[in-house]
Amino acid sequence: MDFTSRQLQAYLLVAQHQSFARAAEALFITPSGLSVLIRELENHVGFRLFDRTTRHVALTAEGSRFLATIQKCMDEISAAASNLGDSVRRAGQTLSVGAHNWAAAHILPQAIKEFRTRRPELQIRLFDGDLRSVCEMVKHGELDMAFGFFKKLPDLRRTPFFRFSLIVLRPQDDAAPRRASTTWSALKGEQLLSLPSASPIQRVIDKHLGGAGVAREAAIVLNQADTLLAMVEAGQGIAILPSTGLAACRTRRVVANRLINPTVTMDWCHIQNRGRKLPPTAEEFTSFLQGYIARWAGRSGVL
Repeated sequence: MDFTSRQLQAYLLVAQHQSFARAAEALFITPSGLSVLIRELENHVGFRLFDRTTRHVALTAEGSRFLATIQKCMDEISAAASNLGDSVRRAGQTLSVGAHNWAAAHILPQAIKEFRTRRPELQIRLFDGDLRSVCEMVKHGELDMAFGFFKKLPDLRRTPFFRFSLIVLRPQDDAAPRRASTTWSALKGEQLLSLPSASPIQRVIDKHLGGAGVAREAAIVLNQADTLLAMVEAGQGIAILPSTGLAACRTRRVVANRLINPTVTMDWCHIQNRGRKLPPTAEEFTSFLQGYIARWAGRSGVL
């Protein structure tokens, strides 16, 4: 049936006030305009809703039964709208963020803690996982956004967020001279620790090692960057990683040097679903995180 909410509202007001004049006043229309709405509704439902005289307005038997049904429907609509409104408000106070395991462990927790001193009412849900899992969750709306070394993917908006350089990490040796930088070719003969060849980061590293004539065949391959870093600290070799790893180095006895000739940079990106509008807090947190990273990266002297 093709009737409108305006017609139903007119019907409910007449039933409530038992007066066309008072119902019209409540609806801010003329009594004749109200009569038109009731007549249109009666034409749609196929029966009279009211018995009307010059002094009295009363529901017909059919009108009374129809009223109970309509009132129940209107109550359910009102409750649904209220519940959904509450859900939307709660969603505005929650932000879900994803990142690769390493960044999730060493960068985001302290950033979230500091940000929430500004926005204590905001709940930030952090998901740590591999790049593929994080991308899928953003794509399907399970995460608002994510950060990492992502390639371009359909359905996702990828925005460069921070540019990190590749660095070489060595065990800390108080007797060894400190150096600010190391060339790629100077790595010949070093014991290299590396991530698996399928890693996007390792593919970039291998490309430049090959260009410098540095063999990686004898490298020790480890699946997790944290394990790799622990092995460097234990003196079992050196490692090349993006300078995102500086956050993890703060608790390790390792030193970082810039890799030069060439200096290689990688874009740490922000991704979100192209078709999804993010809450205002997402932009606020993203801007904060950019400044937060710049502070600790700058203090380390290596970006």
